[in-house]
Amino acid sequence: MSGFVYSEKPIAIERGEGPYLYDGTGAEYLDFGASYGVAAVGHAHPAVVSAVSEQVEKLTFVQASYPNSARDALYEKLAALGPGDLDNVWLCNSGTEANEAALKFARSATGRSKVVAAQRGFHGRTMGSLAATWKPKYKKPFEPLAGDFEFVPYGDEAALEDAVDEETAAVLLEPIQGEGGVNPAPEGYLRAARERTTEAGAALVFDEIQTGLGRTGALWACENRGVVPDVLTSAKGLGGGLPIGATLCADWIADDAGPHGSTFSGGPVVSAAAEATLSAIVDADLPGNAEAVGTHLQSKLGGSELPIRAVRGEGLMIGVEVGRGANAVLKRLAMNHGVLALPAGRTVVRLLPPLVVDESHADAVAEALGDALAEVSA
Repeated sequence: MSGFVYSEKPIAIERGEGPYLYDGTGAEYLDFGASYGVAAVGHAHPAVVSAVSEQVEKLTFVQASYPNSARDALYEKLAALGPGDLDNVWLCNSGTEANEAALKFARSATGRSKVVAAQRGFHGRTMGSLAATWKPKYKKPFEPLAGDFEFVPYGDEAALEDAVDEETAAVLLEPIQGEGGVNPAPEGYLRAARERTTEAGAALVFDEIQTGLGRTGALWACENRGVVPDVLTSAKGLGGGLPIGATLCADWIADDAGPHGSTFSGGPVVSAAAEATLSAIVDADLPGNAEAVGTHLQSKLGGSELPIRAVRGEGLMIGVEVGRGANAVLKRLAMNHGVLALPAGRTVVRLLPPLVVDESHADAVAEALGDALAEVSA
């Protein structure tokens, strides 16, 4: 028997340390994909390993209606680190679950059903989050999905303002689109979304599942724009490699969130891992490192003579537009140069490394990318 959803790559990963992964032969790979940003603090971070080991010996699991010190510590940490007044926390197991909760909470709190989302946006693969996702290839086999979703061009303030009305429960946006091609919000766009949703009495929801936890140079990407949403979702790197998601809400959302739950909400082991991960991010100023190394890498790529159409992003969330051959470039990066990265559509190489990388790692990736591009063009 074998898995049937994912097409397997010809590299069997057996262990990891910091920004590196190793296969069964001992071959080393510089991980500039971090499994879609999950390895935010690097692989096998000592503080995360210690926290998980200690917790699993004491209590592996108890459901969320029973108070537990590991879960309570994570609640407190997330509430303290959330932007603005988002100090109400709901824990789950993944990013798509965090977005499902956000949609349910917004509909319950407003008594409305309409959700405005962006073209090229991606919010998950379960039925509600999938309905908020733009690309037809993800949705078509599973239609009909939940209704009352309207899509507007990302970055178009006028279209967004026109779409949000008295029937709108929520506007759901990524501060930087990830799967859609690494597209940062234009200056003023998130502020316009904040103003329009406030006027209409709708909830502003930021999906920070990929952009959050220091990746863009601030703990949350919305902080780079000076905008606080009503709901913020987080996952991926939050658990240091273990599955966890979180939905942070303002009081007016939490006060009328409606009935919701999850058997595995905030289990002690994953809570301990997440608390250790957040501490590692803050204590080592990984957002500051992401800003410095990301600026260095973007400058190096943008100033080169490589056949690159564009370089965009913030911090260590970088999209390199190379044309239609992104997957061919990624294959050569991995097999010929020991560098793992990600696609963002057919034209963009996406770089989402662990936030512990330094400029020497960035230089190595820039050199490898140049070689891979030359090999594809040969």
